[in-house]
Amino acid sequence: MKWRMLLILSVAELLGMALWFSATAVTPALADEWQLTDASKAWLTMSVQIGFVVGALLSTLLNLSDIFNARYLFSICAFIGAAFNGTIGLFIGSIGPALVLRFLTGVCLAGVYPPGMKIMATWFKEGRGMAIGMLVGALTVGSASPHLLKVLGSPNWRQLMFVASGSSALAGLLCLLFVKDGPYDSKGAKFDWRFVGRAFKDKGVRLANFGYLGHMWELYAVWTWLPIFLLESFKASGFANVYTWAAIGAFAVIGVGGIACVIAGILADRYGRTTITIVSMLISGGCCVTVGLLYGGSPVALVGLCLIWGFAIIADSAQFSASITELSEPAYVGTALTIQTCAGFLLTLASIRLVPVFVGWFTWRWAFALLTVGPIFGILSMYRLRQLPVAVKIGGERRVETGN
Repeated sequence: MKWRMLLILSVAELLGMALWFSATAVTPALADEWQLTDASKAWLTMSVQIGFVVGALLSTLLNLSDIFNARYLFSICAFIGAAFNGTIGLFIGSIGPALVLRFLTGVCLAGVYPPGMKIMATWFKEGRGMAIGMLVGALTVGSASPHLLKVLGSPNWRQLMFVASGSSALAGLLCLLFVKDGPYDSKGAKFDWRFVGRAFKDKGVRLANFGYLGHMWELYAVWTWLPIFLLESFKASGFANVYTWAAIGAFAVIGVGGIACVIAGILADRYGRTTITIVSMLISGGCCVTVGLLYGGSPVALVGLCLIWGFAIIADSAQFSASITELSEPAYVGTALTIQTCAGFLLTLASIRLVPVFVGWFTWRWAFALLTVGPIFGILSMYRLRQLPVAVKIGGERRVETGN
């Protein structure tokens, strides 16, 4: 049963988050049709992210994913998000209303992603890192898909919005009809706005969240700007068909992370979540420093290093969430996961904005190197976590502790 739930929920999460991925896919078409400025194009993407942060904050304060059944919350938010997104395809012809609807779509997505992780955690105790890793891996492949659409040729942008909305509605149906609560589900949570304070006071939870913040500081800045970095590097090297190859390269670099999430989850369940997260951030941080040295050089060497980077940069992501499910108060796991994602995505708004500033100051050769502060902070946080007695609550750490 749990393996069937793993498959269905991973598919549902991917389909539901298609609402987010559609923003990247339709931006070029909208830019031409609506004559968008660079600022407007940026806001089209950022509005979803800001909406997600606001939705996650509201969900956190109200304990929504713990007071209400997470499956129902997932389905309702997927349906409402589909309606907001589909309205753009049906009626909207200017940037202002589109930004409002994209913001509201982002609010709804906060009721899809964290509850999905909570549901997954109710089915797995042993192997939880792998299970949540598969879910995050599905989202990673979805994040890469718009770059492949650029190569294949996108259909009309309104059609893409309808497809995304239909996918989200299907996700809601899958979760509502076929996903069940697992044997490790904790019930009985009551509204308690003070849980947020307790979560930050808990040292183990706090350090796991700090590790996640270090990871997120790097991740979304790289995912956002790597396609442009590849494009500019290919141009500087005199490479042919730079737009096509940059899109293919971006798809491969981001998409390989889907495999990484599952492999890292299996290893983390065996050798410890702190070990896997530390190793992943060591590798990704090293790539931050060295990737710029290949700028304008051999495209093959650059993409090769970026594939390693793309593997390592997301491999650890699910393990921070898995740690939170094991360290938090059982009745408020959903709220704890929502706190984590809210803080992480809020932080990405700063790092994404800073990368072009760094490019202006230091050029592409050193711009990404300045993101290493994130992995360094994350490594220190997870190292401190593994020293705490509470670390034995974490699945992989228990195996290491007992020598199994």
